[in-house]
Amino acid sequence: MESVRNGSDPPASAPPRDVFDASTDAAAVLGADGVVLAWTRGAEELLGYRASEIVGASAAPLVAMPADPARVAGVVERCRSGMGWSGLITVRHHEGRRIEVDLRVSAAFRIGGDECFLLSARERRPRWAVDRSVLDGFLTRSPVGMAVMDRDLRYVWLNDTLERFGGVPREQRLGRRLSEVLPGLQGETIEGLMRKVLETGVPVTDYEYVGWSWADPHRPHAYSTSFFPLVDADDVITGVCYMVLDVTERWNVRRLLALVNEAGNSIGRTLDVTRTAQELADFAVPRFADFVVVDLLESVLSTTGPGTWLTAESPASTRPVLRRAGMSSVREGCPEAVARVGDPVDFIPPPGDLNMLITGEPVLIPVLDPSDPMWADEPADRLAAMREYGLHSLISVPMRARNTVLGLATFLRSVNPVSFQPDDILLARELVARAALCVDNARRYTREHTAAVTLQRSLLPHALTGGEALEVASGYRPADATGGVGGDWFDVIPLSGARVGLVVGDVVGHGITAAAAMGRLRTAVQTLADMEMPPDELLAHLDDLVLRLSEEPTVDEGANQSATAFLGATCLYAVYDPVTRRCTMARAGHPPPVVVTPDGHVSFPEPPAGPPLGLGGIAFESGEMELPPGSLLGLYTDGLIEGADGDLESGMARLGGLLARPAPDLDTQCSAAVQDLVSLPQRDDIALLLARTRVLDADHVVSWDVPVDPAAVADVRARATRQVEAWGFTELAMTTELIVSELVTNAIRHAASPVRLRLLRDSRLTCEVADGSSTAPRLRHPRSTDEGGRGLFLVAQLAHRWGVRYTPEGKIIWAEQEIPEALAPPGTGAG
Repeated sequence: MESVRNGSDPPASAPPRDVFDASTDAAAVLGADGVVLAWTRGAEELLGYRASEIVGASAAPLVAMPADPARVAGVVERCRSGMGWSGLITVRHHEGRRIEVDLRVSAAFRIGGDECFLLSARERRPRWAVDRSVLDGFLTRSPVGMAVMDRDLRYVWLNDTLERFGGVPREQRLGRRLSEVLPGLQGETIEGLMRKVLETGVPVTDYEYVGWSWADPHRPHAYSTSFFPLVDADDVITGVCYMVLDVTERWNVRRLLALVNEAGNSIGRTLDVTRTAQELADFAVPRFADFVVVDLLESVLSTTGPGTWLTAESPASTRPVLRRAGMSSVREGCPEAVARVGDPVDFIPPPGDLNMLITGEPVLIPVLDPSDPMWADEPADRLAAMREYGLHSLISVPMRARNTVLGLATFLRSVNPVSFQPDDILLARELVARAALCVDNARRYTREHTAAVTLQRSLLPHALTGGEALEVASGYRPADATGGVGGDWFDVIPLSGARVGLVVGDVVGHGITAAAAMGRLRTAVQTLADMEMPPDELLAHLDDLVLRLSEEPTVDEGANQSATAFLGATCLYAVYDPVTRRCTMARAGHPPPVVVTPDGHVSFPEPPAGPPLGLGGIAFESGEMELPPGSLLGLYTDGLIEGADGDLESGMARLGGLLARPAPDLDTQCSAAVQDLVSLPQRDDIALLLARTRVLDADHVVSWDVPVDPAAVADVRARATRQVEAWGFTELAMTTELIVSELVTNAIRHAASPVRLRLLRDSRLTCEVADGSSTAPRLRHPRSTDEGGRGLFLVAQLAHRWGVRYTPEGKIIWAEQEIPEALAPPGTGAG
């Protein structure tokens, strides 16, 4: 209870009253004799008496009811018993008017020695009564359409809003059914819902549908409708009331969001510029337009060149060259188009301002009129198509992404009678913006893919030759644009002694980085092979190279900081010797080769499996096998055998079966195997290297054991000279004699037994001297006064090339001479 004011307190303004706050009730304290002992501000506001006027006086004059001593005595007795009392009484305001209040009397209590009672009161407010005219005005003028239907679903009453929604006068509705008044407005469905309400008594709320009305017959509207039963006093359903709200704006927003979301799943599914442009056209027809064309800058469609016509920072100085990249129509074959896909176009919507492409602002022409002067400069065939096919409304939106102009998308309507409105620009811009980003991504990726393919092809061998040892053929296919160019490579490397090195490898990753890494590894393999390293040692050195490349810092352009990128690769290196028919190979995480013998037997010999390149710390081992003449050896990358199911073993079996089939030549067999094994889309690069073995028989190879005696040099030199002349290489006899003399003399003087001389002829004439020492020979440049040291120097001057290779028994020093074409016997190439 608020503090009691004494009689000298001045009146104060009353604070706002809260109908749920009892602290603002009028309150007073009465003695047992009815004298007012305390008076609150709330009592002052209720009855208009100040505390100074009422405290100490009798409360009887405040009661505006006939005296009822018995009732008062009963209330007092009840309160003295500790229960309290409440009820409705009438009191008199200071101004004389009567006020009905809810009075509450507390249980009796004492102040000092006097018995007291606390009284609190609140004015009884009458309930607001709605006048019939007010209710009628509310129902009639409500922004929600309302109607009452009888049990036969005929109109009994409707308000002005519903009459305005439908565009049908009230007089033509009353007594008729909805399906009779608006036959195209899903009348049967809506009446079915109303019948369900009549039968079950269960309301149906917020049923949405799209329809039309006579008030706006050319534009679809969305409505939200609720139906509920009308029940009389006996709980009998007498009819149905339905309420209609026009939610077209909400529906349009929802439709826009749904279309934009659907467009995200339909546009840009591939990294192909023209397919993305066509996807935009196909998506917009007929959802948004009846005819759509997408024209892109010629530089955007090109895989080379600067890439764009202009950007927002560079003003347009010349008219852009556009090409039709995609189009779609509700009419089969797009007869409205005056240009086909791939044709150059120059259409910029009136007024033909090129700045629209730079600013990105769309052009809306709600009504197309070919006779309008704005179309005066357009070609006659375009105007004729507008008239013939009834093109009546247009929106053109520039395609821009990442501040770069890409092209122009134009939407037209002909079958749909509704013209484009300003609200439609929002959807058109959103669709074009999504497509433009996908086009730009495809453009950038296509250029990078093309650059990577070009780089990779430039690094792969352009011509392969296996000399007299092997007949070779190769097949290579880069991955498609979605997979990205990989780092597959292969090579055929001529070695000394008519031997040939075969290599195939696969760098981890895709793109230009993988292609560049492939080029570095291929160069390294050629260098290491030229150093006559056996396969296991070659892979060990290659592994060290990959580790060093992985440690090289690279620049992260996005973060503008240095980082290291792991580089890994697999590789298989094999060396075939046509004299011994032995093939030595080692592999680093690569699939095994396939071998098809002349009788058609297919096998996959597995040399010791080494780890992929780039792991380090694990040794590589070589394996050796003998190949019959005419055997087919195949080296490949995993992309060839993965297939759609990813089962490598079944892919290897398919490859073996294809290579076992007879073929007219090796090239045909190679291309057929690639064609049959590679599935589309091709997710990875593939490489296939085929080699058919040949043998150098006794007519091509001769050898002699050489005693470790200087006197034996003359005899060996004479034998070599006679053999060279017997082969028909008389012009090479003198140089051969000098080379044999120097190499054999050096072996006898500086090396250990056994010493052996071998002559080979294939595309070149080769002289080899083997000894039991692993000491490396050293080429010196002697002075004119030196008496010795000219042996290897002389050999280097006479031979086409020379070198040394090491064997388990020692080393072999070899020297090759070119065979003039005039001296080459039939079937022998000059290399």
